[in-house]
Amino acid sequence: MTLGIAFLALSYVLSQFFRVFLAVLVAPLKADLGLETDTLATASGLWFLSFAAMQIPVGWALDTIGPRRTSAYLFLIGAGGGAMLFAAATTALHIKAAMILIGIGCAPVLMACYYIFAHKHPPKQFATLAAAMIGVGTLGNVSASVPLSWTVDLVGWRVTMWLLAAICSAIALGIWRFVRDPEQVTGDVGGSVIDLLRIPALWLILPLMFVNYVPAAAIRGLWISPYLSDVFELSQAQIGRATLAMGLAMVVGVFAYGPLDRILGTRKWVIIGGNLIMATCLLALFANPAGNPAIAILLMCGVGLFGATYPVVIAHARTLFPAHLTGRGVTLMNLFGIGGVGLLQFGSGWMHTAATGAEPTTAYHSLFGSFAIIIVIGLIPYFFSRDRMD
Repeated sequence: MTLGIAFLALSYVLSQFFRVFLAVLVAPLKADLGLETDTLATASGLWFLSFAAMQIPVGWALDTIGPRRTSAYLFLIGAGGGAMLFAAATTALHIKAAMILIGIGCAPVLMACYYIFAHKHPPKQFATLAAAMIGVGTLGNVSASVPLSWTVDLVGWRVTMWLLAAICSAIALGIWRFVRDPEQVTGDVGGSVIDLLRIPALWLILPLMFVNYVPAAAIRGLWISPYLSDVFELSQAQIGRATLAMGLAMVVGVFAYGPLDRILGTRKWVIIGGNLIMATCLLALFANPAGNPAIAILLMCGVGLFGATYPVVIAHARTLFPAHLTGRGVTLMNLFGIGGVGLLQFGSGWMHTAATGAEPTTAYHSLFGSFAIIIVIGLIPYFFSRDRMD
């Protein structure tokens, strides 16, 4: 690992951190700013939507000016600046604007790694490298659980955000100093996202890409905390341990999936199998959302573990992309993956609000059932895709 990739990996750790850290801040933000869970669901959704909206311009920038400047500029202004705004926030609007900025700042970092991997390493290594980077990044998922809770208890959420703003700025400077653009970056050589969308085989993969990451990101990113609090009345410390367990399950899942396609000789059936098991875990939560809390946590860990097929789906799609459109291709996939989370996180917030006043289990019963349904819908066209290895 070069220093440049190391700094990109650190920025991706923070990208993973920022997409789930609101789950730990639900209580302090409610106490200090009076923010309700549905407001934070909207703020979380805005992070994902701003991240997704940036994928097309990020793809152009990667293919045109390279990963170094694209990542350094956006991470400094977006992640660093957004964390500063969050630290100074006094209203829900400030929190939402900060999440939009942070989403913009985090948008290029993983795709910059993928771009470098695609241009500097053999194609057969792409899925493993892609999964390894996500696996490293999910340390941010883990740190946004018990460690974040400890830090907030020790210094408060505002000081914590100021510290994160300083860390983001330092990492952006490291990216500027140490990342080296691949030699292939010589300006825009033609082609566009429209050319990619003309590939018929891609349309069998995109629906699954749109929904694949939704359950794990939505549950770990927000709903695990109010669910365990509302239904089982667990303490903040117990919830912190549950979020840590689910975060670790997601780390294990990503690393396990990385080499699995090469070991089993199939990409398609690895993806289908993992998503079917994830859907089964969601259906179990749907069937009995108010059952045993330990079983509920175990099932949510199963969602994180078996739902970690995100990099394998991107690797499957990457086999369809022309070399000169690699940047646009991987960012197009990321647009669908992260955009799906953003849109459906809004929907989860509306669903929770609509159930206000009913039994606490009602909203979560609908939530888990909806997540299971969308995974099955995404799998239907994917069943007809062609299994492709590098």
